[in-house]
Amino acid sequence: MHKLLIRAEDKNIYERRTPLTPDDLREIIEKTGAQAYVQRSDKRFFPENLYEKVGAHICDDMTPGEIILGIKEIPVEKLQPNKIYVFFSHTIKGQPANMPMLKKIMSLKSTLIDYEKIIDVNGRRSVYFGPYAGDAGAINILWLMGKYWKHCGINTPFSQLKQAIEYSSVQDAKNHLQLLSHDIKKQGIPSELSPLVFGLLGYGNVSKGVQNILDVLPIKRVAPAELPSLTRSEQTRHEVYLCVFKENDLVRKTDGGDFNLQEYYSNPETYQSQFDQYLPHISILLNAIYWENKYPRFVTWDSLKQCYTAGHTKLEGIADITCDVNGSIECNVKTTNSGDPAYLCDPYTRSITDGYKGKGIVMLAIDNLPCELPNDSSTFFSNQLKPFMPDLLQADFSKSLDQSALSPELQNAVIVHNGELTPKYRYLEKYVGHI
Repeated sequence: MHKLLIRAEDKNIYERRTPLTPDDLREIIEKTGAQAYVQRSDKRFFPENLYEKVGAHICDDMTPGEIILGIKEIPVEKLQPNKIYVFFSHTIKGQPANMPMLKKIMSLKSTLIDYEKIIDVNGRRSVYFGPYAGDAGAINILWLMGKYWKHCGINTPFSQLKQAIEYSSVQDAKNHLQLLSHDIKKQGIPSELSPLVFGLLGYGNVSKGVQNILDVLPIKRVAPAELPSLTRSEQTRHEVYLCVFKENDLVRKTDGGDFNLQEYYSNPETYQSQFDQYLPHISILLNAIYWENKYPRFVTWDSLKQCYTAGHTKLEGIADITCDVNGSIECNVKTTNSGDPAYLCDPYTRSITDGYKGKGIVMLAIDNLPCELPNDSSTFFSNQLKPFMPDLLQADFSKSLDQSALSPELQNAVIVHNGELTPKYRYLEKYVGHI
């Protein structure tokens, strides 16, 4: 039985999540008899005494553990040999920033398991924070836009909102938002912002989190084709609009043929973005769609400049919740954090200015939004991870993966096994080789 250790998160001061809550750790200890350690942390949401009560030992570093559970990337200098690391490594796309970490894990003959690749038989992720990224992203862009509009001299109900990190839970935020919803129904939003249209890219777990928040407002859902017909009226001041975009709304075949979802995934080079036509009709854009470099961009600097030059756009805020820098939203040029969450994008100069006070499009680009809701998100995540822990603790990593007794879901998530890239992830050799 392997010794389990929950590491102290150190990517930034706002990361308060944990992969396992004390209650779930107690169940794991009782079921498996494993020894458990918890590294000291001055900011983890769940205090150390709760872990001690369920039988865990408190320690100062990662040395006592054999299986190291974390959330975010581990600094290269803190990696140790012959360990089994389980965390979100952000390496599967060959992300340059994390290739030194991957190379170090390999050189230390350690094993890396990535939560992102723990999937079921249908290819769906089994361990994730998705809904809470959406919850926090939606709360924060409403909060930011309230502050931005107030700075511009426009008072809205959203100016009363707080940042997600200031609420005790998602429900706490929704209760507050419910009061603002009543204000919109009764008093309306300023006419210069009407109709207020939210465009949401994607319909997965992150998107569901966004909708969980926006649905508290007096929302009317509209299809992409209806956007051009929305016009300012007294009625539109007392409701807001949500348009959810799917892949067939976002792209079209370059040869004019019919859209096919599987073909788009398999041969995205045969498709091009058609999102430009909708951009002028959206007030706030929320990006919750999975994206890789092989796919078309949906918002480019050129498309933004064209809209603003023509004077036809109403877009004032973007929440890039999936947060691919220089990705599907080209004007997302850097990530932000909870203490400094936004910058302004100038479509004319392709430049940015930190903060929200000034001219430009407000860009929210926090790359770890669920950390702002540490209680809810940790509890949700821990509940998903718990069923996999007995297999993980009892597996024999000295053997080949197919003889290790790891479940198929966990085997699929092993990127490095005892210092070697597993067959499914050998494509990463070309990225690691550049380090």
